Amino acid sequence: MRPHTAPTRADNHLSMKLLLIEDNPTMQTALQRTFERRGMQVLTCGDGARALALWQLSRPDAVLLDLSLPGRDGLHVLGDARAAGLSTPVIILTARGTVGDRIIGLNTGADDYLPKPFDLDELEARLRALVRRSASTADTPSGPTGPTGRTAAWCGMALDKDSGAVYFEDRPLELAPRELALLRALLGKPGHAIAKERLTGLVFPGESQVQPEAIEVVAYRLRKKIAHTGAQLVTLRGLGYLLKAST
Repeated sequence: MRPHTAPTRADNHLSMKLLLIEDNPTMQTALQRTFERRGMQVLTCGDGARALALWQLSRPDAVLLDLSLPGRDGLHVLGDARAAGLSTPVIILTARGTVGDRIIGLNTGADDYLPKPFDLDELEARLRALVRRSASTADTPSGPTGPTGRTAAWCGMALDKDSGAVYFEDRPLELAPRELALLRALLGKPGHAIAKERLTGLVFPGESQVQPEAIEVVAYRLRKKIAHTGAQLVTLRGLGYLLKAST
């Protein structure tokens, strides 16, 4: 964990409930004290076997998750949480910093990945971006809406402009924040290609160092989750992605 500069303006503070799943006592204490000074409510857990129950009970705004945990590995904790329908934004913090490890973490359902050692200001900025995107309705399609405030349905999917959720046949799709951001962008122009670079900017806003494969991982996960809707997420090599109706 690298040194950091204390925030000097009130708007640098992020009011949120944070669940920190980290078994290293020194790291856990340092992160808890730092983020509590920055106005966050921090819950801690050092045991992978207890993490899911605390996650379900506390309903945090974001989760910081270490992978090497006693009781149950962090990847299994994350997989269990996603299988249980928990869509909380998750940043993995770990010494496992290889590209392969990052891809595994993203495929399991993580929204971001920060290898140790890391800069605390960068971590806070990433947390802020994830929570803002999770709660925001920015970058939503501006197409026609019906009396419910949802965009006109396409392949049975419609965007609720008030909540930012995407519904399929009047039931909300269970999507992680990055998956939801990608689907909202694609639903703005179904049947039209959207450049990979633009989608990366919408799915990873404010992040300057995004791995090239990161948007591909999010698209891969989203493709599986909307397969039952009759929509296909198509990769256009050299162009980007588009949504089309299955034939």
